[in-house]
This record gives sequence, structure tokens and C-alpha cells, in this order.
Amino acid sequence: QVQLVESGGGLVQAGGSLRLSCAASGRTFSRYDVGWFRQYSGKEREFVAAFRWNNGQAYYADSVKGRFAVSRDNAKITVSLQMNGLKPEDTAVYYCAARSSGILSTLRLTSGYAYWGQGTQVTVSL
Repeated sequence: QVQLVESGGGLVQAGGSLRLSCAASGRTFSRYDVGWFRQYSGKEREFVAAFRWNNGQAYYADSVKGRFAVSRDNAKITVSLQMNGLKPEDTAVYYCAARSSGILSTLRLTSGYAYWGQGTQVTVSL
């Protein structure tokens, strides 16, 4: 069982930045894909970004491309989501998720991940 813990959420004004981090208790992310999803109130979780371990590539939803950046630290202990140019429509609960295997086509799907964090609230005010 992999336990994920997110941190770094909070309240920020539009145009500001936040950095979310995801850590796995007792292990590293050396052989895990890590995804970030967000959930608006009353809506399904949607894909935001992901880091794929086997090619070191990052993948983004169109809505955040150019504003958000996902990265893994060199020690492979945390995966971070740097969010710049935040907009009120980015307000949501953000979740990190991890999986030890999976095909590329499922990287953007909630069903593609076995492990989930508890979520962290991001609120962007005008």
C-alpha cells in the first residue's frame, strides 16, 4: 500500500503562484507515474498533469499548459506541481495519484491510478 500526502495548497490572488508537493510514505517515486488531478465542487475529478517515470516526460491538460509545471526531485522523494498565473477557475481540491505501471493512454484517467492522496484545497481569488 502506498500512502500519498499532498501539501502546499492555500489561498492566492489571481495571477499568483502556488507549489503543491506529493510525497509517498516510506518509499520513493523512482518507478511510479505520478498524476495531479483536481475536483470542482459537485464535479468529477479531472486530469491536470502527470510525470511518467519511464521516459521522464511531463504531460498536461490543455487548460494548464504553459502555466503549470510538474517535476520530480532528484532524490525521487517528491513530485511537485508548480502553478503560475493562477486563475479563479483553478480553484478546486487538488489530488496527487500514483501508479507503478500503466499504459500511456490511461495516464490522464482517474481509473489509471491505484493510489490517491487526501487532497489539498487551492483557492484563487480575484
